[in-house]
Amino acid sequence: MSFTNLGLSGPLQSAIKKSGYTEPYPIQSAAIPAILAGKDILGIAQTGSGKTASFVLPILQQFQKKYFTKNRFIKALILVPTRELAVQVGSVFALFNHNLPRPIKTLAVYGGVSINPQMIQMQHVEILVATPGRLLDLVANKAVHLSAVETLVLDEADKMLNLEFKSEMDRIFKLLPPQRQNLLFSATLGKDVHTLTEMLLRDPVKIEIEAQEESVMPPIELFGYRVNEDRKGPLLRYLIKSQNMQQVLVFTSSVFRADAVVEKLKAHGIAALALHSKKSQGARTDALRYLKTGEIRVLVATDLASRGIDIPLLPVVINYELPRSPKDFIHRIGRTGRAGAAGLAISLVAEEEEQHFRVIQKKMGKWVDMVDTENLSLKGF
Repeated sequence: MSFTNLGLSGPLQSAIKKSGYTEPYPIQSAAIPAILAGKDILGIAQTGSGKTASFVLPILQQFQKKYFTKNRFIKALILVPTRELAVQVGSVFALFNHNLPRPIKTLAVYGGVSINPQMIQMQHVEILVATPGRLLDLVANKAVHLSAVETLVLDEADKMLNLEFKSEMDRIFKLLPPQRQNLLFSATLGKDVHTLTEMLLRDPVKIEIEAQEESVMPPIELFGYRVNEDRKGPLLRYLIKSQNMQQVLVFTSSVFRADAVVEKLKAHGIAALALHSKKSQGARTDALRYLKTGEIRVLVATDLASRGIDIPLLPVVINYELPRSPKDFIHRIGRTGRAGAAGLAISLVAEEEEQHFRVIQKKMGKWVDMVDTENLSLKGF
């Protein structure tokens, strides 16, 4: 299968070629023709599977035949759980939208920044990418109306359905017209996603890529290091320096720990920044950019960054602390090994975490090589 067989226009195929895509991912091959045919979609695929382009491309194609009507009455709404994912999805729209015969005005909106510029930018927007809270703020200020939405996308639906978003999602659904195309994408098909599927989707085309995950995802080398809790910091610095790691994403389980790890890294001459919910959107965007450009060697993040962060060719992910959920572990390590490149994922495992790590490995269906560090000298690190 190639992009030429999916029903996409010449300008879109040209944009795809310029972007470096050579052949579609399985989810793109299945979803794009179905979306172009007006079908509702339930797409189950893990991070890194190419699902963003699978809805961006057909939506842009559909909009070539639609014409702008009333200002601030958007035609397509993409709901996402995090600011970072909003920015990423918006950038994918911009990538393919650039040279279309009729460029479609697309905007990504999210909290953590002033709402006033976003209200001004809403002029003539046709496709809106939004986090739920900021969308409702814009609705309350009459900066956007949802009664004309023809296409609704829920990206990372499994994250959208937790308690944090439930009331907001209920309010948004009530503002949408009953007749529309619904596209739901999720990493897992849990109980909440199944319930939402029954409520929202009409005779959906179900696409499940999980069973083929290993064939579509590049290999990630997995290693675990057994280490006492009080030696995790020195071991982290030892690994970074001894292996000359230049671009590293480190995950912690709390804001406090992320900041503490950053301070220790900086004290030992390793340029690092933190990315978490207590940082402003500007600071978070800058930190991510500095890692991409090499201005810092290490970005220390909470699970805020386990989804929606796309760092091309990121070589290393290190779990300083394990996440509670095996699903979050998979999303964390999925930040590396993207775009056809090999990746390395390292976990620092204290004695009290070993049982939990075994559970993670069992759920993942993959066992991790463990390295003992008891006799490793970490003096000076």
